[in-house]
Amino acid sequence: MPSPPPAPAPPPPGDAAAGPARAGAEGATGPVRAGDAAAGAEGAGADGAGADGADAPGPGAVVTGYVLRGRATPTARQLAEAGLGTPREVTGAEFLRAVREEAYDVVVLALVGGAVQAMLHGLAAAAPRRRPVVVTGYVGVVYEKLADGLLLRHGADLVLANSPYDARRFRAVYEGVGADPSAVVRAALPFLGGAPHRPVPGRHTVVFAAQPSVPATRADRMYLLRRLAAHARLHPDREVLLKLRSKPGEHTTHIEELPYQRLARRLPPPPNLRLVYGNMGRVLDVTDLLVTVSSTAALEALHRGVPTAVLTDLGVREALGNHHFIGSGLLTSWDRLDAGDEPVPDPAWLADQGVAPPPPGPGGPAPDAVAAGGGADDGFAEARARVAALLARDTLPPIAPYYTRASAPGYLPGILARHRLDASGTEPVPGTSGTSGAPGARAGLGAGRVRRVLREAAREAARGAYRHGVQHVAPVIRRLGEL
Repeated sequence: MPSPPPAPAPPPPGDAAAGPARAGAEGATGPVRAGDAAAGAEGAGADGAGADGADAPGPGAVVTGYVLRGRATPTARQLAEAGLGTPREVTGAEFLRAVREEAYDVVVLALVGGAVQAMLHGLAAAAPRRRPVVVTGYVGVVYEKLADGLLLRHGADLVLANSPYDARRFRAVYEGVGADPSAVVRAALPFLGGAPHRPVPGRHTVVFAAQPSVPATRADRMYLLRRLAAHARLHPDREVLLKLRSKPGEHTTHIEELPYQRLARRLPPPPNLRLVYGNMGRVLDVTDLLVTVSSTAALEALHRGVPTAVLTDLGVREALGNHHFIGSGLLTSWDRLDAGDEPVPDPAWLADQGVAPPPPGPGGPAPDAVAAGGGADDGFAEARARVAALLARDTLPPIAPYYTRASAPGYLPGILARHRLDASGTEPVPGTSGTSGAPGARAGLGAGRVRRVLREAAREAARGAYRHGVQHVAPVIRRLGEL
């Protein structure tokens, strides 16, 4: 029975920055000119990041990638899986200096919310003569932290929404707090793509798309594992795959306290149940039924016409995220799946989610058309047009995030401090406060700079040791402890 080979896990939406991109043609964010930048990510995307559905830079584009150093800095293998090559690993302050020193036209902040906010304030404080167009987005099934995540992204020139449904919600949040909603642009999930689903006689591959933090408890995760194994035993003619987000020691935005790999060792798996890693798009190539609690993989599968089920076994709850699928027609249980029932999605719900499943039969759209939003409707056309219009302007207005020292004095400073920025969005320089041009003051300034260099060197060594321990040593210790 055909099955996907285990492939490297996709990069996490944790602490990576796929950075500034120069371009001389139409690039991933829209029509661009020489000197454009796409500045990137804390954690490179979700399961589909770098998959067939992502736009590639045009033939004249020059892309410079940066990875923000942090808790979930992706490994080199994860970055390669996302197609990011070997971006330079930097601090937030180093990234801002690089943007100031280069003539970038576009910066894409593919980051978690707090990092986006810090970089927006840093870019605003830099105030170059000609600032870049700044693009960000809130990617995936946005079922939690809607207001918080959106307000942390406010101030970018474009805030990409995944669907018509998300565009309405995003604008409503901004309008509700009195913020300018004009930056919200309807786009599409960047990892929609791949060939439309075509049943293969004799094949019925069931894939369970696991999530790092949903559900959160050991009991609930063990329940799902047992039901998956029971389904495999009940249907020995089916290949059943447990699709995992990352390998032990690798990170995603959501910390996985109870990896399924470890929990699965407690169960004797049936021969037709396997654990697989890698790009979700490749796994979907051989999937005949996608099962999940609330993974964005459900939308990827639906876009390709793969039968999809969203589980209600643990309830339909905000904490699980499956409430996002109310009205979809996809909610069901393991009991019904075991009995052979498969949900039928509601077409209106799919359209509102930006999902365009291909028509049945061999005449469906090409994979590139599926990735773009189905048929001739390019899901990123509006974003490209907006970027082109901004690039054509002589000047751009100042970056003006919703959060300021006046509107969020108890929240914003902490966000900036995590990226070594002060309340004005600039990098604090130790030893300069209250100094003058006097020799003693200059000596104090020099000593302060020396101390700063030594502290930074110590921090870098500690960060490197911590990352090595988390990514390499800890998994070995866990394995030894389970012998």
